[in-house]
Amino acid sequence: MGQKYEQLSLEQRCTIARYRQAGKTIRQIAAALDRAPSTITRELQRNSGAQAGYQPAYAEQQAKSRHWRGSRLLRKPDLQQAVLKGLAQGWSPAQVAGRLKKETRRRLISYESIYRFIDSQIRRTNDYSWRHYLPRGKSKRGWRGHKGGSPVDHIQDRVPIDRRPAYIHKRRQPGHWEADLMLFAKYGQAVLVTHERRSRLLFVCRQPNKAAEPVAKKLTDLFTSLPMPLRRTITFDNGTEFAYHYRLHKLSMRTFFCDPHAPWQKGGIENAIGRMRRGLPRKTDLATLSNNRLLGLVRSYNHTPRKCLNYETPAEVFCHKLLHLKRESTYRLSPV
Repeated sequence: MGQKYEQLSLEQRCTIARYRQAGKTIRQIAAALDRAPSTITRELQRNSGAQAGYQPAYAEQQAKSRHWRGSRLLRKPDLQQAVLKGLAQGWSPAQVAGRLKKETRRRLISYESIYRFIDSQIRRTNDYSWRHYLPRGKSKRGWRGHKGGSPVDHIQDRVPIDRRPAYIHKRRQPGHWEADLMLFAKYGQAVLVTHERRSRLLFVCRQPNKAAEPVAKKLTDLFTSLPMPLRRTITFDNGTEFAYHYRLHKLSMRTFFCDPHAPWQKGGIENAIGRMRRGLPRKTDLATLSNNRLLGLVRSYNHTPRKCLNYETPAEVFCHKLLHLKRESTYRLSPV
């Protein structure tokens, strides 16, 4: 049998580059490194850049890439099926990896590997439908600011968020909520969304429009059905649809409002709405959306494991740790 081949180290590649710049021949470099001349020739041919020539760092990267055996998801079909099943439910790669680790009590795969697998599949097959496995399969990310005034001066009994107790920010105590409206392209269509900060549980219900009266009524009905420890405070943005917020004071709930043009101050519900938009894009026509479909989207959200909850689901935390209800009851937590 032949002698085992030893790969060149990064230090040796630096020596090759230095000797090449000094004008040394292939045999002189090989003698200095105690290697065969064919090894040096092959190294220069395989790992030189078209523009920059032979660079040690680039050569090291090229050599390592040739030893990549492929994604673990390609080598393990069962693991690939489990990962794609989670992604198909709208889970992020981090949620899939975290949930698998929680269920098996060992790390099966990292979320970076899942992202690389999806990217490699797109490049290999030139099939961009693979990106739809990712929660936000789009080319550009970020947020765009909004221009215009704020109705803060017209909201009666408005209390700014800087007067909200600081301990609420830590999310340790249940009963603190955030609320907002999801609007759609068709004028007048709206969905009211409420978000419990401790468990991240979501309640969603249709609205006849974005007027303040039906919004206040729906919020009152919702929180009346909850026990006192689960209705402490609620935070809104400055939309006029929340102008009758003070009606919740009768339920012993304190109400707070974000600063103008600062929706990030209620980041929990902004994140939740972003997730819901995956199944309810702005172009959705609510008139053609069935109640079962809407309820299914909310159920999917409430049963998706979250990293911030140690990969438990919002429904598990809310029902088992806050309400101490049976798991089956979570299917009726989201009024439509």
